[in-house]
Amino acid sequence: MANFLTVLPLAFVMVAGPQLVSAIFLATSDRARANSVGYLLGVALATALGTTVVFVVASMFGIQRDSNDDGPGLIDYAIIALLLVLVVRVYLRRNSTEPPAWMGKLQTATPRLSFKVGFLLFILMPTDIITMITVGTSLVREDRSLLEALPFLLTTVLLVAIPLLILLLLGERAQVILPKMRAWMNTNSWIVSEIVIVFFLVVTIVGLA
Repeated sequence: MANFLTVLPLAFVMVAGPQLVSAIFLATSDRARANSVGYLLGVALATALGTTVVFVVASMFGIQRDSNDDGPGLIDYAIIALLLVLVVRVYLRRNSTEPPAWMGKLQTATPRLSFKVGFLLFILMPTDIITMITVGTSLVREDRSLLEALPFLLTTVLLVAIPLLILLLLGERAQVILPKMRAWMNTNSWIVSEIVIVFFLVVTIVGLA
């Protein structure tokens, strides 16, 4: 997990879709900086908590792969099945380009609401749940410390912080760039999600082969 090339696709899975769109909305909201920071704190807490819970549960139930058995286990097949379901689900909902109603409220959000949105989005999103299960169980199987999930956590937060970084670096110019990013994501988020999920599926299958 410490390898950045391994962590990066997992972090992309975490932020692809409404997670990143919400970050863009908040970066163009009335209290953009405070709301974005609140959102990032929620994201960080959800990712750390979810991965920790998986790690602890996996450790308690002793899911380590037997040294004489290098084949995939039940969890591996379950993850692959869930990813296939997500591929179909995203494709069937590809024409739903309009953002959900609650996302419109982010324009006038408070830092407290932004924190809740970040936490709930990342702790309840199916792709994020699968990703955290993958990270947590992989650490246990490889007999690694929970601290080795830190690169995954930091990369996830960094990716979702991109809209805030654009705002801080470009100032008023960001008010032109970010709405264009938001419009593009609203139209093409299903394609991005599909590519990321399929990529994650391929990486998972290759890793088990």
